[in-house]
Amino acid sequence: MNRVEWIFGYGSLMWDPGFTPVETRRARLSGYARSFCLRSIQHRGTAARPGLVLGLDEEAEAACWGLALRVAGRDHDEVLAYLRARELVTDAYREAVLPLALEDGPEVPALTYVMRRDHWQYAGGLTLDEQARMIATAVGGRGANADYLFNTAAHLAEIGLPDAELDRLAGMVRKLLENRH
Repeated sequence: MNRVEWIFGYGSLMWDPGFTPVETRRARLSGYARSFCLRSIQHRGTAARPGLVLGLDEEAEAACWGLALRVAGRDHDEVLAYLRARELVTDAYREAVLPLALEDGPEVPALTYVMRRDHWQYAGGLTLDEQARMIATAVGGRGANADYLFNTAAHLAEIGLPDAELDRLAGMVRKLLENRH
């Protein structure tokens, strides 16, 4: 793979990238939707009780707003190795370099992790109720699945990119958690 300066963060990479970007810009990726379409059996769930994490699901008319994270040239190989270890654990994502439109700027090629619909962990098409029930009960190696949802929704609002569907899902999960206690 050629050296790519930019990484597209649309989920936890926005609030927990695991590296220090030299520049961060709001950006839009066309042709993909952010959705809870990946069964998490490691980071936010287990094989016995899978959670759900965000994936970029290919949809021709969709667009996903997130953050473009620019990597320093000297850090490229280290960051790429880190991201591959983090994002390609089960090969449910595929690595792609896609055109990313920086807000108030040019289009740049960005390394992006997109969902493989042919992978057994693909969970596209679940209703919000089904998603909420899974997210409310799952915990994995990186913590509670609900925290992943709450952090992502909060961060999107904080950077001026609120996601109404994630906010609705977060409200549903909060109600489920309150009812459990």
